[in-house]
Parts: sequence; C-alpha cells; structure tokens
Amino acid sequence: MHWLDTLFMSLGAIRANKLRSFLTLVGIVLGVASIIGVMTGISVVQATMEEEMSVLGAQTFQVQKWPAGGFTSDEERLKAMRRPPISIEDADAIRSHATLVQSVGIELWEFGRTVRYRGETTEPTINVCGGDPQYSENNTHFIDLGRNLSEIDMRSARRVAVIGAGLADRFFPFEDPIGRDIQVDGRQFQVIGVFAEKKSAFGSGYDNYVLMPYTTFQTAYGMIDREGFARSANVTVRALSPSIVDDAIEETRQILRRARDVPPAEDDNFEFFSSSSLIEEFNKVTLGVKVGAFVLGIIALVVAGIGIMNIMLVSVTERTKEIGIRMSIGARRKSILRQFLLEAVILCNVGGLLGIALGFGLGNIVAMFASFEVSVPLEWAVIGLLFCSAVGIGFGMVPAVKASRLDPIEALRYE
Repeated sequence: MHWLDTLFMSLGAIRANKLRSFLTLVGIVLGVASIIGVMTGISVVQATMEEEMSVLGAQTFQVQKWPAGGFTSDEERLKAMRRPPISIEDADAIRSHATLVQSVGIELWEFGRTVRYRGETTEPTINVCGGDPQYSENNTHFIDLGRNLSEIDMRSARRVAVIGAGLADRFFPFEDPIGRDIQVDGRQFQVIGVFAEKKSAFGSGYDNYVLMPYTTFQTAYGMIDREGFARSANVTVRALSPSIVDDAIEETRQILRRARDVPPAEDDNFEFFSSSSLIEEFNKVTLGVKVGAFVLGIIALVVAGIGIMNIMLVSVTERTKEIGIRMSIGARRKSILRQFLLEAVILCNVGGLLGIALGFGLGNIVAMFASFEVSVPLEWAVIGLLFCSAVGIGFGMVPAVKASRLDPIEALRYE
C-alpha cells in the first residue's frame, strides 16, 4: 500500500473517532504548552533583560568594589566589604599605563535624592552621578539637548548638570531646560544638557537621574557615604575595539594589582563586569528554570504518551474485525503497522501544534502587561514537535505492532 493511502486511512480513522482523538490530544497539548509557555516567558524576559544589561555597549567594561551580580553568601559580602575602595588614583593609573584602552571614565553615585524646580520637588528617588565627559559614551547614553560635561567643568568643579529626559519632561514640558537652574538636594545647578530618552522596561531609572562633574560631586557629597564608609568609585573602561575587550580587561587587572599593591598569591580586591558578563550571569540563573520546565514538560509528554498507547490499544481491539478484513484482501502486516503508527504520530503532532500556539500565547501574556517585546522562540517549537514525533513513535509502536500481528482468521471471527 502506498504511503499516501496509509496517510489518508490514518486521517479517516482519526476523524471517525473525534471524541477519542480529542481526549488523546489533551495530554499532548498540555505537555507541549507547559514547555513552550515557560520557555516563551523566559525568552520574553531574557530579551528585555539583555537589552537592559547592554547599557555599557560591546567594548566597555567596568571596575568596581562590589560584585555586579550581588552576594551569594555572607562570607562573600564580608570579603567585599574588607576591600579598599576604588579611587580616582586607580582610574588615573589605568589611564596612564593601559595601551589597549580608548577612554577611562569615573563615576561616583548617590541614590534616593531629590530635585527641585520652581517649588516642585521630586520624591527622594532620583539618582545622582558624579561623572566626567566619558560618561555618556561609555554608558551609551547620549546627549539629546545642550552639551556634555567638559574638562573645564571638571577642573573648575562647576555646578552644572546633565539631566535625564524624565526630569526634563517633568520640569520643562513647555520651555527649553538649557540654562535653567535646578536644586539637587538643596544645591543650585545649571542645566547644560539633557540625555536622550532611554526608557527601562522595569521603570524609568535611566531617565530620572542627574549627572554632574565628579569634582563637584566630591565637594557636595564628600568621599564618605551615608553609611559612614569610604566612597568607592566605578571606573568605566572603553577598549580600543570589541575584539580586544578580554585583553583590555587582563591588562587593566595587572595595572590595578600593581597600583593597589595586591600580593601575587592573593585574589583581586576589585571586580570587573561588562554587558556580556551580566547577560551570562542572568542566563545561568534562568538555566535552572529552563531545565525544570523542560523536565516537567517531558514528564507530561510521557504521561500523555502512555495515555495515547492505552487509547490506541483500545482502538486496536475495537477495530480487530476491520484489520482482519484488510488482511484477508491482501493488506500486508507492514501496512497495518504503518497506519497505526502514523495515527499516533499525527495525533501527537496535532496536539503539539496546538500546544505550541497555546504556549506562545501564555508565554507572551507577560509582554502584554509590561513594556516587554513579544518573543516567539521558534527553536523550542521545533524541539516540541520533534519530541511529539518521538512520543508518537515510541508509545504508538506497541499498539501498532499488536495490530500488525493479529491473525487474520481470528480477527475475522472477532465480535
């Protein structure tokens, strides 16, 4: 019998038993939907997180005292607290001795501050950065209006500021903010520039901050933070090209170890992070969730496969006489086996397609209610269909073999 005839007979048998086929599909749909739904949801969040964490760009990395990914234990926290702060002198050492570096920027931060303009004051949620002219390029946050900080601003410790687009929209909706005076924690600053809008899917932190010269920041806030600790700088380092970032990191490591008198046998007393390292850390965290969802989905598919096998065995029993008639008029055992196996595979893949559609819909619910981009991880759709085919072949083989081995005479007598 031609394979096309076998296909049409399989489809006819599925249509003839709609309720049984539907019940068979339910388990497959749920199993595949659980995998695809979780993977799609993770892909939605992951794509957004990777965009968020790409703030430093492809060729910039940062040196800081504290681990970028947080602490995994109290011991790690205590170890970081004992480290000497990253100083302006450390940044100068990198700038003076590094050969693979294009620019070095310095950042000092204060969080939870207020900004005031003409009687209107923000909540204490504004971040204040003491930076330099390299801040904009190293953080891929460019100036939209006005100008950037200059070296003269730095040397003279001028009270000038570049503000985020959120602050500009709030205080200056109908006027040019350039040249206006604002108060940052009660200190007067002249607005010289406005950053381009850079919305975050997790809030508007990128657009609600103030950049001032770090020399001005040191005068205004001092080098001791609110907790009484010596303030540590973040040093952003831009490599000459993305291809040599790793080499630039290693060169910077050796410069800092010499500048900070780190003995050869001891670990670094500073941390590096880049956009790629943050993304790698995030992917490590989500890997466990992916594996868990995959395992649960496979278990669901196996359970559904057992259900398919049982239903197909019942189908073989119900269709025993039909099988006997087909064998008596010349149908070969191979054709019988192929038909029943094809029925199982078709059922599994139809259920798989429905499960994929449902999983994509459920996974992207996250994107519908947040500022996330919709994601359709097609690779997982392919993996889901491959597993559905494997389940169909694996669990459909037993009833298919049973059907093909029926004795034609006994099958014809079956009532």
